[in-house]
Amino acid sequence: MKYLAIDYGLKRTGLAVCDPSQTICSPLSVLDSTRNLIGKLAEIITAENIDAVVVGLPINMDDTEGLQAKKVRDFAAKLKAAINVPLHFQDERLSSFTADEKLKMHDLSRAGKKQRQDALAAAQILQDFLDAQNR
Repeated sequence: MKYLAIDYGLKRTGLAVCDPSQTICSPLSVLDSTRNLIGKLAEIITAENIDAVVVGLPINMDDTEGLQAKKVRDFAAKLKAAINVPLHFQDERLSSFTADEKLKMHDLSRAGKKQRQDALAAAQILQDFLDAQNR
């Protein structure tokens, strides 16, 4: 089964995919969230032969959902209406932190790191989802 992970943000949305054997999670791209995001995602889901989507859900450290989680759920509801594959949520706590740690060893500008961070965070979200499925 091939998954697409989405790290949704108000400005940028990071994407990652796994191979059909669910062995390797790879950053795919970062999209501008303000320009026809749902349509672009629907096209990617078709073009990449995606079987299911995993959306990162920002849960607070105390296990509550705040305003950003509501925004993500609203986005996911719109996406779900536009696609014909299952949609799952995955707790995305610390995914951006993990992406930052991976980027520290690269000599990139702040803008370069920010652009890659969202796709790396999506890859971490997908890996966490797959790990949870295999437990």
